Amino acid sequence: MNKLVVLTGAGMSAESGIRTFRDSDGLWEEYNVMDVCTPEAWQRDPELVNRFYNERRKQLYEAQPNAGHYGLAELEKDFDVRIITQNIDDLHERAGSTNVLHLHGELKKVRSSRNPDLIYDLEGWELKLGTKAEDGSILRPHIVWFGESVPNIEPAIELVQQANILVIIGTSLAVYPAASLLHYAPAGCRILLIDPKIPESVKNSKIEFIEKGATEGVKILKEKLSNL
Repeated sequence: MNKLVVLTGAGMSAESGIRTFRDSDGLWEEYNVMDVCTPEAWQRDPELVNRFYNERRKQLYEAQPNAGHYGLAELEKDFDVRIITQNIDDLHERAGSTNVLHLHGELKKVRSSRNPDLIYDLEGWELKLGTKAEDGSILRPHIVWFGESVPNIEPAIELVQQANILVIIGTSLAVYPAASLLHYAPAGCRILLIDPKIPESVKNSKIEFIEKGATEGVKILKEKLSNL
């Protein structure tokens, strides 16, 4: 069975109403990223950071997977599908995908601020500031912030190296190290990129482009792969 590896970014969840940093009306304009997405911000103003992620979590509970998410889950009938996502939502899982690797953490989980391996599922959308982990440290969002290492990048590289088909959906390929995954695709791997805006950095490559949003793009992808 062909191994289909899918790398998804913010554009994958945009059609589910999850607002993105990337868009012109995105969260960058309401929050300075350095104030909410760095370890220094957490040290300086944990209340602001916690409120930001509580808002994102509440939004996620109101969102639903879109047809693109469901389409990728359906591909498991014919392919060994492995999803690597830059997204911190759980929409892939809720749509039925069974192999999802989160590069940047998971919004519905929290962890010890001292031990990154002490991780908990959070019930509901609100993390009350000051809630403590078993080790006595304050719980923080289970998110990889700017300036922190990305523990799952090595497993992600291994998945891409095994791919027969690599599909990239809804990412500008501008955030590293995630953007570097493209370069680990083996010789002979078929690569497709789904995004309404094709990044300049890959326009002259051998990638097959589907210049659509996630929902329409996954529908076209399924048609392209149906004859394999």
